[in-house]
Amino acid sequence: MTKTAIYFVPGMAANSKIFEHLSLDKERFDCHFLEWKIPTSKNEPLAEYAQRMCDEITHENPVLVGVSFGGVLVQEMSKLITTKKIIIISSIKSNNELPNRLKLIDKTKVYKLFPAKFIENLETYIDFFLGDYKQKKVAAYKKFLSVRDVTYLHWAIDALLHWQQRKPLTNTVHIHGSKDEVFPIKHIVDCHTIENGTHAMVLTKAKKITSIIEQAIT
Repeated sequence: MTKTAIYFVPGMAANSKIFEHLSLDKERFDCHFLEWKIPTSKNEPLAEYAQRMCDEITHENPVLVGVSFGGVLVQEMSKLITTKKIIIISSIKSNNELPNRLKLIDKTKVYKLFPAKFIENLETYIDFFLGDYKQKKVAAYKKFLSVRDVTYLHWAIDALLHWQQRKPLTNTVHIHGSKDEVFPIKHIVDCHTIENGTHAMVLTKAKKITSIIEQAIT
């Protein structure tokens, strides 16, 4: 039996360890984990960055799975290669699903004023932009948040806030938590809802997410 290739992209500033609790059937799925690249510049277009990530894919017609900003990226990647399925977790399908808090940050451009040292303090950076995150929660996930490059962090938040996708792509499966602090579910439409799932539910609700992924690909 030919295995289905799945490529995973982690959330903003995170590494692929966030997927360590998923337990997909190894007899059916061939899993590959992509890591964030440093942008060529703070102004690298998202489409060009997506192409560089696609260069890491060696299978035809793969499934792409992305968490949070990684979900945005896999949707951009799917515009460049043929995919079997797009699965996003704790993410958004269009800029219409961005919460008002993030739209306000974009409007004021306040994030562009932050000095490098502030951004390098990832815990403070995430607490500011994601609002409802608590420092103790960020500290608990510190081993998963390893991408602290200033250019990357500025680029990533800018790319998210200026994402131009206005309508969801077809063939997209959206898994979202009812208690997501970053992208509140009240702004989300047409998704598989995981009760009590937070923005970090890929770590805490891995069994349920695994089941939805396997069913979606079958």
